[in-house]
Parts: sequence; C-alpha cells; structure tokens
Amino acid sequence: MNPPSPWHAGELAMQRSIGVVEQMDRPGRMFVRDLLTDQHRGFYPLLDFVAIGSVDAHGDAWATARAGLPGFLQSPDPATLRLTLERDPSDPAETGLEDGRAVGLLGIDFMTRRRNRLNGTVRRTDGHGFAVGVEQSFGNCPRYIHPRDFEFVRDPAVASPQPVTETRSLDARARHIVRAADTFFVASYVDRGDGVRQVDVSHRGGPPGFVRVEPDGSLTIPDFSGNRFFMTLGNFRVNPKAGLLFIDPGTGDMLQMTGDARVLPGTSGVAAFEGAERLWSFGPRRVLYRPAGLPSVIPAHCGKPCAKPG
Repeated sequence: MNPPSPWHAGELAMQRSIGVVEQMDRPGRMFVRDLLTDQHRGFYPLLDFVAIGSVDAHGDAWATARAGLPGFLQSPDPATLRLTLERDPSDPAETGLEDGRAVGLLGIDFMTRRRNRLNGTVRRTDGHGFAVGVEQSFGNCPRYIHPRDFEFVRDPAVASPQPVTETRSLDARARHIVRAADTFFVASYVDRGDGVRQVDVSHRGGPPGFVRVEPDGSLTIPDFSGNRFFMTLGNFRVNPKAGLLFIDPGTGDMLQMTGDARVLPGTSGVAAFEGAERLWSFGPRRVLYRPAGLPSVIPAHCGKPCAKPG
C-alpha cells in the first residue's frame, strides 16, 4: 500500500519554492514513518542526551534538552519511546509535557553524529517520566553536527540549584552565548487541518558565530542545504511561533527563548552567510538563562579538536 504523504501545506510551500514537490513526494512516503525502526529502537538507549520541543498553555514553543545515563530512553515497542525523566519546574518546556500534549524529540549522538527525529503525543502514568506515542519518525544525515564528547558533572536526575533569570530581550550575556555558538536547537509546530498538532525540534549547526545578532536584538539565521523536508521552515510558513535553545558546552548553561520566526523572502543578504541557501529571522519575546541547566560539559582536555565541524 502507498502510505499517505506526510507533508503539510507549509512544507509543500517551501518545497514548491525550489521546485522539488514531486521529487520529495516519494522520499516523504518512504522515510517518514509512524513507528521507530529496529535500528532507531536500538539507538535511543545508547544516548545520554535528547532535545525536546513542546508548546506551553499560551501557545508558545520551547526547545529544551534533557540528559540521563544511557538507558533513560527506551523503546518497548515500535510505536513508543519511553523517557525516564524527573520533572524540572525551572524548565519552561515542562508545562508542555503533560499527558496528551504534542511533543517533538531529537535523539542525537554528538560523537557518531547519528540522529533521529520524531514527534508524537505524551503519555504520562507517573511523575518519573513519560512515554511518547510515535506519529512521525525519521533519520537525519550527520551534516553540520560538531562532534563533542560530553561528561556529567552532577547526577543528571538532579536539577540545577542555581536561579533562573528571565528577560524580555537579549542582554549582553545572552548575546555573547549566541555569537559564540556553533550549535542550537529550534522548536516549531503547526495545527494541521485534521485537528492534530505536530511539534518538531531540530538541530542547527555552522561555524561559530553563524547566528547573527541584529542591533534590535533579533536573530538572523542561515539555512544551509539539507534533506529538503523543510519541517522547521515549513512550520514557520504556517505558524511563526518558535523556541530556540543555545547551550554553553563548557558550563552546561542553557539559554532558552520563545518568540516569532519568519522565512525571509528572496536572497537578499544570503551572500553574507557562506553556504546559505536562504535566511530566516527570529524575534524573542521571552528569554530565560538557566545556569548549569544541563548537567554535562565538554571536558577541558577535549578542547577544539572535539568540536571540529562535520
């Protein structure tokens, strides 16, 4: 049987803009599945890190990351991924992880540069984690992933005791984190015509400083060549709400922001970003700084060789 196309109107609009709608129809039907393959079921238990995208009660998107000892992610059956995670009230993404809420996940191994994205629905039975009923799952190529070897500096089940700081715009510290970053994560979502909410979280990588901070505090972000699924930018075409996460790999400090994104028309300004095919912008409305939000850092002995571009 020929499975239905996974692409919604925004993704099709992005594919249409570069003339690949017909070309992407068959890969979408073949590779975006409603289950985890055996390969990906075996991949998740090896991980100590997962990125998560959720939507809070106000409809704002948040990207976050959680860590745990290998095995904290398990797939008891092809339609389910189980996350053994304690609640973290300091994380703004937490309120979007209630039972029945839509969620996006990205499993990523920074050393092997393997990754799998999935979205689905949260199923909670207790306060020690939750399961996700898989609705879409697919592998991503390793491009733009910077290899890193993390190590834990505290029990990953223990939340950071340091206070969270919230601002309405990027202060000097936030601007420094963004300008130094070679990696970040972005959450986005759409409410499909069939009444289903679809949340996505994805990885973005480039040379340090590839995200430009504008004088007004907005961000200009290059979109490099990829798999042409356009799940993130396609979501922006339908719904501008987005959440960004930057992590300082040397401290585990997390910078989370929610706001609005849009794909910039035409190619004006693209030449300023080597290798970019288009640009998108992001304007933050809430910015949270969470010191040591992630319980892992890059060891001092790792240094720059462990962060060579992929």
